[in-house]
Amino acid sequence: MYLTKEVKAEIFKKHGKSEKDTGSTEGQIALFTHRINHLTEHLKNNRHDFNTERSLVKLVGKRRSLLDYLIKTDILRYRAIIKELGIRK
Repeated sequence: MYLTKEVKAEIFKKHGKSEKDTGSTEGQIALFTHRINHLTEHLKNNRHDFNTERSLVKLVGKRRSLLDYLIKTDILRYRAIIKELGIRK
């Protein structure tokens, strides 16, 4: 599923404080996770799409930075978002 305005609003409504709160750490992590999942599915079918692969690696790095920030500031919020999104196994 591609990222539309409605999907974005739903992600921020579910993981942020409101659908207008696009800057919250949890909302950003949820958005990056959605995009990472979408790009991963794309790369399963298009193995030689190296531009998408680079974008995926950059997104994973950005998400990792936000997760590092969250673990330093509030470990409970970190654990909640990890569990909710199913990032760690």
